[in-house]
Amino acid sequence: MIEKRQFYINGRWVDPSVPNDHNVIDPSTEEPCAIISLGHQADTDAAVAAAKAAFPAWMATPPAERIAAAERILKAYETRAEDMAQAISMEMGAPIDMSRQQQVTSGTWHISNFIKAARAYEFDAPLGDHAPNDRIIHEAVGVCALITPWNWPMNQVTLKVIAAMIAGCTMVLKPSEESPLNAIIFAEIMDAADIPAGVFNLVNGDGAGVGSQLTSHPDVDMVSFTGSSRAGKLISKAAADTLKRVSLELGGKGANLIFADADEKAVKRGVLHCMNNTGQSCNAPTRMLVQRDIYDQAVETAAEVAKSVTVGSAHEEGRHVGPVVNEVQFNKIQDLIQKGIDEGARLVAGGVGRPDGLNRGFYVKPTVFADVNNDMTIAREEIFGPVLSIIPFDTEEDGIAIANDTPYGLTNYVQTQDPARANRCARALRSGMVEMNGKSRSAGSPFGGMKQSGNGREGGTWGIEDFIEVKAVSGWTPGA
Repeated sequence: MIEKRQFYINGRWVDPSVPNDHNVIDPSTEEPCAIISLGHQADTDAAVAAAKAAFPAWMATPPAERIAAAERILKAYETRAEDMAQAISMEMGAPIDMSRQQQVTSGTWHISNFIKAARAYEFDAPLGDHAPNDRIIHEAVGVCALITPWNWPMNQVTLKVIAAMIAGCTMVLKPSEESPLNAIIFAEIMDAADIPAGVFNLVNGDGAGVGSQLTSHPDVDMVSFTGSSRAGKLISKAAADTLKRVSLELGGKGANLIFADADEKAVKRGVLHCMNNTGQSCNAPTRMLVQRDIYDQAVETAAEVAKSVTVGSAHEEGRHVGPVVNEVQFNKIQDLIQKGIDEGARLVAGGVGRPDGLNRGFYVKPTVFADVNNDMTIAREEIFGPVLSIIPFDTEEDGIAIANDTPYGLTNYVQTQDPARANRCARALRSGMVEMNGKSRSAGSPFGGMKQSGNGREGGTWGIEDFIEVKAVSGWTPGA
């Protein structure tokens, strides 16, 4: 049993002020794999105080030195890649190969991209040729509370921590109590990279405890949160009393518009994307909208692909999907699959219960529903599991209307060989991101949504700017 009860505060590992053990459950086995401690108000206060004390000096540190610190973090991160992969696989159920190839490398990717973006970023620049004595200074927001989820832990930790640090902010990280071990390793990486004491602090806890304490704390200037829309609303309300800046990356119900002229791999690509990470991705294309001309064939193909997806332990190597993260999530997904059946959707793959041969562990059958309409529960709610809903549409206008008929607006997808149609759809879809014909967004592209999918942007220049205040100065003397 791994025991990691300490927090990282002001450059040191410290014991919790009040013992409060919490078991971390291995979703592949349903057995405890580690013990952490959940923080108390005194721990939160100590971490915030350390960040507040470190802020003036860190904000005044030249950007080049902050970028150099990120470079040291990248080197240290790379040396801990296998430790990170094992931790993520054990605590949240990502199969070990997927953990190595996608989970861990998402962190490497973001750190590298932030370093590149920061080198080109103007933290201090003239307003323009017309105003030689006006200066625009991009200054750190202040002390930031960074609250990250369990599903893509290093993806979200690096998107927040590195951007905030380069911007000149100091921070307190509260990772999910469901997957805290990777964040503890990350704190060890920050320590090994000689980040000044107080710049980065980590306190484990749950949302009701440390999470709420941070979002309402008077000395926290900004909250950056990734998680559910329900929690995002609560955080916004809690932060309102102190008028904190709040950046939210929330849920999604992505539509994947597959037109009759889509390439032959479009349906397969869409199913596999939905099932990746066992469906536990906010940007998963969980609503497959198929033009009626090819609908029947698409349903048949989707069912075949889903039935070919194997499910197994996160500890086993190979190309399979693992369990969902915990019992609560497992039960929620089972209830929603049953709701889809009860509301009249046609089950063409998967269904309720565990896959054959898996009697223990939070394993879910890769599931596909056909003949779904956009009023059904499975088309409205974010399931966060390997469940795909297929919906027919007739015209381009019809498809866009169905895609936009959702409270969410994170990522939508378009599959068509008509470039003009693709571009029209990209403009018409109400989401922060649109990916077309299987092409992923490039390095430095901003990640974020509209509507109830949130209001911030992470990654590249936009990610740094999320942690920046803009200061306008007049009467500036150039060169002084």
